[in-house]
Amino acid sequence: MKFYQYILRRLGLMVFSLLGVLIVTFFVSHVIPADPIGAILGPQAPLELIEKIRHELGFDRPVHVQFFIYLKNSLRGDFGKSLRTQNPVIKDLRTFFPATVELATVAMFIGVFLGIPLGILSAVKKDQWGDHIARGFSLIGLSMPVFWLALILLLIFYYRLGWLPGPGRIDPYLFPQAPITGIILLDSLIYRDFEIFFNALQHIILPAFVLGYFSTASIVRITRSSMLEVLNLDYVQTARAKGLRESVVIYKHALKNAMIPVTTVIGLTYGSLLEGAVLTETIFAWPGLGRYMTSAFLFLDFNAVMGGTLLIALIFSLANLVVDILYAFLNPKIRFG
Repeated sequence: MKFYQYILRRLGLMVFSLLGVLIVTFFVSHVIPADPIGAILGPQAPLELIEKIRHELGFDRPVHVQFFIYLKNSLRGDFGKSLRTQNPVIKDLRTFFPATVELATVAMFIGVFLGIPLGILSAVKKDQWGDHIARGFSLIGLSMPVFWLALILLLIFYYRLGWLPGPGRIDPYLFPQAPITGIILLDSLIYRDFEIFFNALQHIILPAFVLGYFSTASIVRITRSSMLEVLNLDYVQTARAKGLRESVVIYKHALKNAMIPVTTVIGLTYGSLLEGAVLTETIFAWPGLGRYMTSAFLFLDFNAVMGGTLLIALIFSLANLVVDILYAFLNPKIRFG
């Protein structure tokens, strides 16, 4: 099967996956015993007002009729209006999602550039001091609660030492120019506004490190396991017997094959970060998708819940597709089929 045929087939399957997510999310949100209109207006709202708004929003129609209306609108990119913010859901997602992309990307860079070298060190120095340090670092990262680490870092580097700024994406007295991508670090570079750039960079260090450390722990463990398996294979032993330098054996011959399971973990971890890290975003007052979705659940804002869920499903589908494509570049024996 040719590459473009494989991509088209996967995109077709992605459409069916998203449709399945939409169906399940819609009917679950509409069959649970909850009244979003009453939750928004409060218990003292007149019944006539509640019924009027329910009629205006179409909530008094049969569920299957509401579904087909929602499906038709969704195909046009219209996910309805958020009951909480009174904005179109698509507008809210465009506002909050870039903040999550910015945080997740920086955190993933930290996870990759720390996790892979530590995993290689742990495998090469098996049962030696380097292995023990890397494994201990990984174990602490997997065991430590994210909210606890976030609070400790804020206490030390913001409150005690004053080296880094507090919660938020940027200082309140700074006003970035009109957003292009919504990612402050990128937009400030486009505008050449280096004051905004360095201020935003300082704000993102702590939340990105919290998420990046958790990602590092997973990457270290899978890299170590995969490298240990590859280093015992015959072709690696043959490369050593030929007199090749150990660095060439490790980085040119062993690492490429060992990266296949590591790539899977990186792709899925990045997809998880793009969902929005609720605790991290809450502690650091980061206006991302996680906080938006949490508020939508608490306020029974079903349009926002369904729109955000579809976005998350799309993210994971694309992450899986990218990982599968990378497999073929890492291992020429893999064919698209």
